[in-house]
Amino acid sequence: MNSAAETAEAARVRLIEALIRTGEEDRAAFRDLYSLTSAKLFGICYRICGERQAAEDVLHDVYLTIWKRAGAYEPARASPITWLATIARNRAIDWQRAQTVRRATPIEDAPPILDTAPLASETMLDDEAAHQLYDCLDALEARQRDAIRTAFFDGVTYAELAEREAVPLGTMKSWVRRGLARLKACLEG
Repeated sequence: MNSAAETAEAARVRLIEALIRTGEEDRAAFRDLYSLTSAKLFGICYRICGERQAAEDVLHDVYLTIWKRAGAYEPARASPITWLATIARNRAIDWQRAQTVRRATPIEDAPPILDTAPLASETMLDDEAAHQLYDCLDALEARQRDAIRTAFFDGVTYAELAEREAVPLGTMKSWVRRGLARLKACLEG
């Protein structure tokens, strides 16, 4: 291991230890954690908030959260800086969302809301068409029906289908093409 990698690993270990001790309410460890991470976490807050004062306020909240939640940190699940940066990012985003003020409009001034629900007659026609589609699908050969359903309903590519069925790609394409032709004839007939 080279010296840069050793230095990075030593810093990571120091950060993990500081976080764990902070979780045990060790104030000295918390000060150490702050000195090791405040510049980076401030940068995250500032980038999201866009204002220095707001970033400082959010950073204060970040460290309050870290003090309260450090006991829940699990080194095996995330690197310490990732865990800390996530808290900073989430707090800054929460601050940003809180800044968006929604204007209330009196109900009388609100535009009418359109009813986008389909008409009963349209729903019946859609149900009838779906029923016809399923009946036509059921009339296909099993391999064509399964290939079409898998390709179109599950989004599987022809190449993946061919691999699953252990057939050449051209064969799979032919199955689907012939199946679709039969399906179209059934639906039009």
